[in-house]
Amino acid sequence: MAEPVFAGQPYAGIATFGRAPHRIDPSGADVAILGVPYDSSTSYRAGARFGPRAIREQSLLLWGYNNVQQVAPFRSLELVDCGDVDVVPPDIRATHLQIELAADRILSTDAKLLTLGGDHSISLPLLRAHARKYGPLALVHFDAHPDTWDSEYPNQPYSHGTPFKRAFEEGLIDKSACLQLGIRGPTNGPQDYTDAIDLGCRMITLEEFRGRTIPDVIREMRTTLGTRPTYVSLDIDVVDPAFAPGTGTPEVGGLTSYEILQLIRGLRGVNTIGFDLVEVSPPYDHSGITSILAANLAFEFLSLLVR
Repeated sequence: MAEPVFAGQPYAGIATFGRAPHRIDPSGADVAILGVPYDSSTSYRAGARFGPRAIREQSLLLWGYNNVQQVAPFRSLELVDCGDVDVVPPDIRATHLQIELAADRILSTDAKLLTLGGDHSISLPLLRAHARKYGPLALVHFDAHPDTWDSEYPNQPYSHGTPFKRAFEEGLIDKSACLQLGIRGPTNGPQDYTDAIDLGCRMITLEEFRGRTIPDVIREMRTTLGTRPTYVSLDIDVVDPAFAPGTGTPEVGGLTSYEILQLIRGLRGVNTIGFDLVEVSPPYDHSGITSILAANLAFEFLSLLVR
């Protein structure tokens, strides 16, 4: 496998993810990094358009060896950074089309895709592209919010609060192998949770999570997912804002950094075929701690692919 290129200290050089080579054509690669600098569908604080760049910058701190998973993904995987999707800020449909085209191009080479957002609306076109390749997908969705509203704005079916509602409607998700984990916080009413559950996804609220052990939750995840092709979508606001303040819709009482790392590591052996990490908003990020966590979570996912 190709050795990573060392270009000096982490504050020097061009910031591709993990110093992977920047290559538009991922042919021959095991994994491609794709950025989607889009945040025009956020409903509160913007800034996630700057997420991909910030996560890439902090990825330069990743020395390369994962001591917990005992793998070195930058050495064991042929990793390339395909740059960013050419988004259209005032047009979510045009942006979603651009995302689908970019994802289709990468997946056609048989590379796995790790996408850095951007707001959570980008998951819908990514799920479309992956479902075209793999069929209906098993899903693990880490988030403070279900993102299953029918609409956030009148007659507007697409926003960062609707991607999984649309995905269920389009048949992209295998209802028998779907979990949402970390859901919490105030809502408009009880129907926000019941509507999400009625779509067919197993919801593990933060309150339930706190009443269980992490190994117990991991066992349920692995049993539910089985051997199905599994897509992982991680909204950084699943983590408590004490650990990840740089996000657009923060909710108190979330997971710790350690807990989300453990849960991602718990997917070892699952047939993971795609991953997105969204809603990192650097303008609200104190000392870069949210981007640092996001870079490490992406590193953990790459380590799963080595396994």
